[in-house]
Amino acid sequence: MPKKDYFLVADDNSVAVILKGIDRDVERGEDVLMLGLATVMLSSTFAPIAPPFILLPLVAFTFAISVSYARINYHNMQRKLLKSMEQLDSYDKIILHPIVAVFIERPMGSLTESFNPLKNRRRTWKSALGGLLINPFWMPIFYVMGMQIQEEKNLGILNRAIISVEQKISCQSSFM
Repeated sequence: MPKKDYFLVADDNSVAVILKGIDRDVERGEDVLMLGLATVMLSSTFAPIAPPFILLPLVAFTFAISVSYARINYHNMQRKLLKSMEQLDSYDKIILHPIVAVFIERPMGSLTESFNPLKNRRRTWKSALGGLLINPFWMPIFYVMGMQIQEEKNLGILNRAIISVEQKISCQSSFM
């Protein structure tokens, strides 16, 4: 099945279709992040069986996988939204502007930038400090946990923008 590059079909020209598609993608990103967090929370059940030098890297790897998928999903949402915006008239573009503004104001870098500790000195410093306070094996976990928190924050802001646009559309349709 080929990947869709946009939210609209050729004969659709509706803001509601775009909102529904981007809302579905935001939910997918949130679900993936929650699945990663739930998997990490369940990893403590393996603590009596697996030693920390095996379990802790698996926890970091789980966070890294969920964050990576959420970031790819975020970039795909942005790409599909911009391609769909090309097919809309100016009035519909104005309606969707708060969502586009989130992508412009809070750009997400590539995964190579996010995983590079030299480009994220603050996150590196916080994870090193946490690792020194708890256990050095926790440093990579804290690093990718910081990435997880950033992804959740961006998806939350995007979700609020979607809700505001949906409310604006419902208010406009109730007055007509």
